[in-house]
Amino acid sequence: MKKWVWMVTASVTAITAASVQAQELSDMQQCLLDKMTGAKANTTVADVRSQCEEQLHVTPVEPGALSNRIKGEQITQFDPYVLTPHRRNYLLPVITSSNINRLQYADIEGYEQSLESYEAKFQVSFKVPFNKESLLFENDRMFFGLTVESWWQVYSDNISKPFRETNYMPELFYATPTSWHPFGTNTTVLVGAEHLSNGRSQPLSRSWNRFYAQFIVEKGRFVFSLKPWLRLQEDQKTDPLQSSGDDNPNITDYVGDYEFATAYNSGGFEYTFRIRHAVETGRGSAELNWTFPLGGKFIGYTSIFTGYGESLIDYNHKQTRFGIGIALNNIL
Repeated sequence: MKKWVWMVTASVTAITAASVQAQELSDMQQCLLDKMTGAKANTTVADVRSQCEEQLHVTPVEPGALSNRIKGEQITQFDPYVLTPHRRNYLLPVITSSNINRLQYADIEGYEQSLESYEAKFQVSFKVPFNKESLLFENDRMFFGLTVESWWQVYSDNISKPFRETNYMPELFYATPTSWHPFGTNTTVLVGAEHLSNGRSQPLSRSWNRFYAQFIVEKGRFVFSLKPWLRLQEDQKTDPLQSSGDDNPNITDYVGDYEFATAYNSGGFEYTFRIRHAVETGRGSAELNWTFPLGGKFIGYTSIFTGYGESLIDYNHKQTRFGIGIALNNIL
């Protein structure tokens, strides 16, 4: 019960921000219409907007790091030769684990004892906007996104250096900035649906679907995000090896019910921190990332993860992982 109450409260917060935006947008539109009707011939739109902002006590807020990233993306997001980054794109040539998950591979001959505790990892992530013009609110967007993560046993000698695990996450989401600016911040609301799968057959198959609401606050170089989700439940399996049904019925007990994240960028150095938490079990994970300039297109990237769910195959396996490599883009 506590989990549902908490998640509903977080979702209501996001919906309330959108409602505030709708009301303030309506008030602004009405004011602009009234002012333009009686305006002199040499009055500019900027003058009228300024008058309405003063009348409605709207304080202009400076765009933050995330807003500036979005503005930059809008210049090229419809260019057919440009893929817009979604999450971070990176390669970690070496990532080591305090306790690699061998048990899941016991049924594959030669794998369980041949897996190395250090491997390579990479992520590719992009998004594609659907609309050029606003749909419901000013500057809102509908996106399709795809993120692929792979863990590569490139250093193993007794097996054919396989990709130990690959996770695919297609998603559909709607994002809109709001007109709510508490304490001089900018706010954004996202709602979306995600499918997560490792594309494997039994007994290594893992997948689940979830709907989420995300509330983002930015101020200057800082960004904060709260993202609760609800899992779309699947039918229980009668046989662990059957293809249909739930591959991981207790996944939210380990991965969590929500995520809190924060990011800070200054002078090319970026720090991100993320916590996932399961309300009922107390399990979850923490992740700290740091990027720094290298030169040209490349960015230095370090990552520390501890807890459950770094990958789908490891969702109920606790471990601490550290990696270092390069990235192609920051979050901010």
